[in-house]
Amino acid sequence: MSGHAGAVSDLVDQLSKLPGIGRKSAERLAFHLLRVHEDEALALASAIRRVRTDVRYCSVCYNLSETELCRICSDPKRDTTRLCVVEQPRDLLSLDASGVYSGLYHVLLGRIAPLDGITPDQLTIDSLVERVRTGNFSEIIMATNPTVEGDGTSLYLSNLMQEFPVEITRLARGITSGSVLEYANREIIADALTGRQRL
Repeated sequence: MSGHAGAVSDLVDQLSKLPGIGRKSAERLAFHLLRVHEDEALALASAIRRVRTDVRYCSVCYNLSETELCRICSDPKRDTTRLCVVEQPRDLLSLDASGVYSGLYHVLLGRIAPLDGITPDQLTIDSLVERVRTGNFSEIIMATNPTVEGDGTSLYLSNLMQEFPVEITRLARGITSGSVLEYANREIIADALTGRQRL
């Protein structure tokens, strides 16, 4: 990037790699960081470093956590008879924010997508099956995104769960096909959870 100091050019390059940030937005962010008080800019750098060094996956459900067990898995008030299966930690956050569901979660860390080279063995499916086998769940809620891959993943998982004495449900279609849970509003998610259907 001609005309800018090497450090500024490097910062713009790094910022432009973030999702949804183009070159112009990256330049605006870089110059904003140069204008703010040094403490504010360094606090951002510290937060990025901390999230990379301190955050890991929960050893039970694969939610993001700074301890071995996430806040949900370590909460004794959660309903341990229901398990909600989601694709990503951000989906878990969206569902939990609805305030309708008080059970446990399992994060797959993706969805089966053969065209993208994502196969079942790359997800946390083995761990999920083991949790259902050894747990005391009466209901498994398939809350994968309502996309072709999300529906395919749900179907694959429900076939694996047939051997267990659990009811398998799917979120109601208050969430339109092709949408992403992360962007659905709280009311739509609450309706989808409340109106979930048996698979």
